Amino acid sequence: MFHAEITGWGKCLPPAVLSNEDLATFLDTSDEWITSRTGIKERRICHCNFSDMALVAARRALAAADLDPSELDLILLGSLTNDSLCPNTASLIQDALGARNCASIDINSACTGFLYGLHIGTNLIRTGAHKKVLVIGGEFISHYMNWNRRDVAVLFGDACGAVIIEASEKETGLIASKIGCEADAKYAIQITNLGSAYSRQSDDFLYVGWNFEGQEVFRRAVKCMSLACKDVLKQAGLTVDDIKLVVPHQANKRILDSLARRVGIDPDRVFVNVHKYGNTSAGTIPVALTEAVEEGRISPGDYILTASFGAGLTWGAGLIRWGDRVTPLKESDAELPPNDKTALEILEPQIRRYAAREESVT
Repeated sequence: MFHAEITGWGKCLPPAVLSNEDLATFLDTSDEWITSRTGIKERRICHCNFSDMALVAARRALAAADLDPSELDLILLGSLTNDSLCPNTASLIQDALGARNCASIDINSACTGFLYGLHIGTNLIRTGAHKKVLVIGGEFISHYMNWNRRDVAVLFGDACGAVIIEASEKETGLIASKIGCEADAKYAIQITNLGSAYSRQSDDFLYVGWNFEGQEVFRRAVKCMSLACKDVLKQAGLTVDDIKLVVPHQANKRILDSLARRVGIDPDRVFVNVHKYGNTSAGTIPVALTEAVEEGRISPGDYILTASFGAGLTWGAGLIRWGDRVTPLKESDAELPPNDKTALEILEPQIRRYAAREESVT
């Protein structure tokens, strides 16, 4: 049986930073309020298309693996904020990369999109159906934000990450995984006014709304991720003592702390960057994984535990055994289009539009 070694990794973070102090200029909030509840200090705001971020992350991952795009036989894109639904955004990325010899699939499972993609891609490699797969996870969530909603507006940011997985005879890559969904809680995280269930005749159709039941999400997230983590450890015959690093979905510092306690692992072995980027949904794990490698926190042969949850409520965990290499074979010069605006300047039209809408209905 083949395994699916991670041979390349890359991330893309938009340059515009939205701080807690910036949010306090138009929301009834403060740095202390946000930090004490979420651990988030700032987040990034995208100034271009989502696919621009995905392409930068993908090109950096391909360079790290020293892989030509024509060698790819599958692209899996985890995101809910794609450029378009038709054509699928994975095909846009395939065309821009010049990856002429692959299939391309969008995966919409919200924050679990990357982990679901890694699970699917790994199992397709194990069967022999594919050999070289690009797995991308990212989000342009600021574009779908109701900027009047303090409970959600302070949480999210934009980013994208990617990995290359390749068929290998070595027991490496994602060696155990468990995914699932608690669909009875599907409306605990819901973006409204998007999709065919919403009438285009409604005056509200162009105004994206949110349902977000924070306590329900917290409870389910900690429970499901911890159980999934224990499941994959059991599959591999390992314990938490064998784990070098936990790289979880970066939703909220309180959730990360609770997960560490439930799993029984020292917080020092949990990778955290939510304070820098907020919740970037499907982008959190591949960005965090890339940063962990860049910061020297992952060594060849290390066991890495990862877990995620998202709208649906989808959940999952994976156990990764890192391969022999922690340095890129090549570097990419891929960059986003230039930007001369601050995060507040990028968001200003949306903030003004939602504020006017709020006034009109009150």
